[in-house]
Amino acid sequence: METNNQNTDQAPEKKSGNKGFAIVFILLILVGGTYGVIKYFHAQKHEETDDAQIVSTISPVIPRVPGYLKEVRVQDNQIVHKGDTLLILDDRDYQVALAQAEAALASAKSSATVAGAGIGVAQANISTSEVNINTVQAQIESAKVNLWRAENDFERYENLIKDHSITQQQYEQALASKQLAQRQLDILETQKQSASRQATAVSKQKSVTSSQVSVAEASIKQSEAGLETAKLNLSYTVITASIDGQIGKVNLQPGQFLSAGQSLFNIVPIRDKWVIANFKETQLTKMKVGQKVTIKVDAYPDSALEGTLSSFSPATGAAQSLLPPDNASGNFVKVVQRIPVRIDFNEGHDTAFVEKIRSGMNVLIDVHLD
Repeated sequence: METNNQNTDQAPEKKSGNKGFAIVFILLILVGGTYGVIKYFHAQKHEETDDAQIVSTISPVIPRVPGYLKEVRVQDNQIVHKGDTLLILDDRDYQVALAQAEAALASAKSSATVAGAGIGVAQANISTSEVNINTVQAQIESAKVNLWRAENDFERYENLIKDHSITQQQYEQALASKQLAQRQLDILETQKQSASRQATAVSKQKSVTSSQVSVAEASIKQSEAGLETAKLNLSYTVITASIDGQIGKVNLQPGQFLSAGQSLFNIVPIRDKWVIANFKETQLTKMKVGQKVTIKVDAYPDSALEGTLSSFSPATGAAQSLLPPDNASGNFVKVVQRIPVRIDFNEGHDTAFVEKIRSGMNVLIDVHLD
């Protein structure tokens, strides 16, 4: 009798356990099915990825001229504004170069003044030569008249001497007058040739002086350019911030030599930020520019920002890498590629929150498909 009672008690307990397991199993199926349906419908209108980071334009601080560091006016993580002085180089060498450039310009201007004065002197000499030539030419014309008169007198006296109408002395005087007039004409013609050669020489001298003026003017322009270069190089010894932002790590000490083009440290913008999300190529089917995006930063999971899909990269990340894969060599294994997508924060977003997030932080992206 006791054995039968024990079997009767265990049977209800077994049935009750089976019933509880069935209820839990059914609930699990319902919850899992509901979750699956919700995720399915969500996936039809959304594309998500956690392969995304905050990006900003990082501006490097680079000296334009070499020199020894004189003063460091910033420290790690300091907030700076555009135009703030960051570093100062020793400018004594550039001060000397500026003084040399100013002296070279003054010398070039003096040379141009001297050359210009030479043109004036040459022009005056040309005028004087022309006057001399004209004077000699007038004298030549007068000498020709005197020679013509002397020749005519000599011819008459030559005929008269044959008839003994005049004395020998008168004949010799007429001959001497003719010869003297001829000599004077020859002398004047020689003087004219000399004056003409002098005028030609003065004209050439003027051309040379004009060339010297052109060279002097070119030298002035060159010296002015050298002076501007010296002023620029001197101004480059004061290194200023090119944008508003926050300084990174400053590992510099006064007395350190800096080379032109050397990257010293970076300035990271505080507000100018966006997101680069790397979506699988199979996720881009329904995505397009202008779609709404929800952005959640891993560091602040309870806060969300709204953004807009602004552009797609023209190539996959692998194609833009330093060593892109070559599928034509070796065995081929198909790998799903990722496309970088830019997402901009919407206007009117929480500025304080955007300033708080840092470039390079991971974010979760949810694109709302149309």
